[in-house]
Amino acid sequence: MDLIKPLQSLKVRIMLIKVCGLSEESEITELANSGIDMLGFIFHKASRRNLNYDEAKGAFIRNLACEKVGVFVNEEFDYILQTGFYFSLTHVQLHGNESPGMVQALSRYFKVIKAFSIHSKFDFRVCDLYPSADLLLFDTKGDLAGGNGTQFDWKLLDSYQGDIPFLLSGGIGKNDVKAIKEMNHPFFEGIDVNSKFEIEPSRKNIPEIKTFMEELNKSISKTRKGYYGEFGGAYIPELLYNPVQELETAFERIKTNEEFKSKFKHLLRDYVGRPTPLYFSNKLSEKHDATIFLKREDLNHTGAHKINNTIGQILLAKEMGKTNIIAETGAGQHGVATATVCALMGLDCTVFMGTVDMERQKPNVQRMKMLGAKVVPAESGSKTLKDATNEAIRYWINNPSTFYVIGSVVGPHPYPEMVAHFQSVISEEMRFQLQEKTQKMNPDIIVACVGGGSNAAGAFYHYLEEDAVALYCVEAAGLGIDSGKSAATSHLGTVGIIHGSKSLVMQTDNGQIIEPHSISAGLDYPGIGPLHAHLIKSGRAKSIAVTDAEAIKAGLDLTRIEGIIPALESAHALAALDKIELKNKTVVVNLSGRGDKDLETYLTKLNLAENEIE
Repeated sequence: MDLIKPLQSLKVRIMLIKVCGLSEESEITELANSGIDMLGFIFHKASRRNLNYDEAKGAFIRNLACEKVGVFVNEEFDYILQTGFYFSLTHVQLHGNESPGMVQALSRYFKVIKAFSIHSKFDFRVCDLYPSADLLLFDTKGDLAGGNGTQFDWKLLDSYQGDIPFLLSGGIGKNDVKAIKEMNHPFFEGIDVNSKFEIEPSRKNIPEIKTFMEELNKSISKTRKGYYGEFGGAYIPELLYNPVQELETAFERIKTNEEFKSKFKHLLRDYVGRPTPLYFSNKLSEKHDATIFLKREDLNHTGAHKINNTIGQILLAKEMGKTNIIAETGAGQHGVATATVCALMGLDCTVFMGTVDMERQKPNVQRMKMLGAKVVPAESGSKTLKDATNEAIRYWINNPSTFYVIGSVVGPHPYPEMVAHFQSVISEEMRFQLQEKTQKMNPDIIVACVGGGSNAAGAFYHYLEEDAVALYCVEAAGLGIDSGKSAATSHLGTVGIIHGSKSLVMQTDNGQIIEPHSISAGLDYPGIGPLHAHLIKSGRAKSIAVTDAEAIKAGLDLTRIEGIIPALESAHALAALDKIELKNKTVVVNLSGRGDKDLETYLTKLNLAENEIE
């Protein structure tokens, strides 16, 4: 899995369509601009559709901003690797007798599609030997390795009991729309078309393909773009319409751009210090009779997960020619991360921060100023994160050429999707790290704190479709859910609009915001990201509320038993372990940040406790 896997059943359920056997540049360009999901290029000399391996063709394909699949049949590992890098492929599709070991090895560099030739006596259990494959492809067994133009009996798919999504291939044509729509297998992901839409081998009938695509997707259930179930959207003033549209267009363009992805990954590795460790906590594991890992986002440069997103967004800002960057911050980690990347890239930076948060997060305010950022105090309301966001949006309205770097999975579309996209590196790493440590990619439980929810979105991302993985969103109960001093939005909120999107919001019957409270500045927010609102409302994730006192205790406990001082936000996630049945489970807690910024709060509480003991 890579960073850009769509959240299909949770956001928009669209049939995935791949067109294979392409070589004509004009046809490739037209299909790439039509919204096709995948373009397939065959690198098999015996095929009538074999792609010429030349410099001009390579440069052309490398620059395509879409998913690119290379098709191979029993080729050597080094050849596949060389070809994949040369053409900047996103996927390799294996149509021969490739071993599970080869699939696993290739999966470190590309997404892998393992193809199988289906016949009446095919044993689908062989698919279980390829757990490293991202997709399977079921084609018709014929004389040729693809492009036979004949179908197998699709009823045979009832025998497939695996859990890897599959593409359906083999003789699919324009008359198969109804049968495809009626396909109800739970792991049916999409289709691969080839010979039935050809004028001759490698030359496609583009108008027919476009008509086929329109017919196929016409009746498929989908929600509006930018929504997670009923939550999301872009509820913005007219003055922001063009900037948001411009941002969405630019984001869609760079998601699959290989040059952009290369820059992003390079900075994450060499500047941020990724991958962050997946640390086995022996003490916590003994305490809970479980296998507990900490995903150490606190070890990132700047001390939290926030820099993953700020690097992505500020790279995008530079692509768009933006030079003036603004951000909001609560705990200060997003502000510091934004100021850091702006310093790196030579951009002007303004950070809005509530005066209450400025007082309780002084070290981060000082760091931002040292990095050259202008810190603007927000004096309205509770003078915390909500109010900083209000001020940032007001500034954006008056200065629409500014690039606003939102720090969480909140705000108008495309921000929730974009922030989750850049933070998904967290769960991407967890998958291969878990496999190295436990021989399985999926934990039983993932726990993460949620204010807006960016670190949780990153930790959950590659597991959203894995129903066997339990997801826990940990919110700030403050002084107690019913105390009137809380920020537990999923427990106390109702459907409303906040900062440009529809979500769960802590509000009065008249729609006025109820001021939140948390000892943790990063969780002191009266809303929740639309993704998390949907996950919780749909039952895919569970919400747990942790009080200030519980969080302080959990943070101090980890400090004393593991020598790790967690941010107060992360301490909420740690405290939730006492509220979940963990026995014999493999658990990952996303340790979203380090506690340097919270030392004064920790020490105040620690001194009070020690004085009471004395």
